[in-house]
Amino acid sequence: MLNEQPQNQNQQSSAQMAAQESHGGHEMFDAHEALSGLVGSIEQTLLYEPHIQDPELKTMLQKHKAYMSQTYNTVVETLKTGKEPTVKTQTYNMAQSNNVLYGMKPTQPKTPAQSVNELNDQSISGFMMGNLKSSASAFTMTALETTNPVLRRVFADSVPHIIEMAYEVFLYQNKHQYYQVPQLKPEDMQTYMNSFSPIQNTMPH
Repeated sequence: MLNEQPQNQNQQSSAQMAAQESHGGHEMFDAHEALSGLVGSIEQTLLYEPHIQDPELKTMLQKHKAYMSQTYNTVVETLKTGKEPTVKTQTYNMAQSNNVLYGMKPTQPKTPAQSVNELNDQSISGFMMGNLKSSASAFTMTALETTNPVLRRVFADSVPHIIEMAYEVFLYQNKHQYYQVPQLKPEDMQTYMNSFSPIQNTMPH
């Protein structure tokens, strides 16, 4: 009985050493930066939520927070163990339709808010979009620098779902004309669309 505790401690320290040896230094820096950004995004939802007017946007923020929190736990576990996480990367299913409103309409020029009371749903959805763009970039860069195959896959597999959340925010912004989408003239659009042609005979010899 007396020898069990030191043996367990030795097993734990051996497992920790194995986890440490399965990561490179560069990925430690990038993973730390990506996780710190994700923590910032999660914490900022606490600031945004009381100022949201639209229940639809509030529900979206809460869904995003829940997804990001689970992603955070999955990454942290994988970083510590270097092995398959208990909860694998989850799929994010957005609630918005894929309908995009094209064209520009005149709007009032925007100026930066001078007090917290001036923050509105347009401002907050913009903050959400900025955080998601930042996380998508950080997770992609980290996946490209990561040597541990499980951690690399966790970061890489999370990117499409962060993009999906950002697209959901864009669709919400677009629907409310916070994010307008200009288009080219039809002839210019055709010129761009037809400026490339496929490679012939791409089958391997």
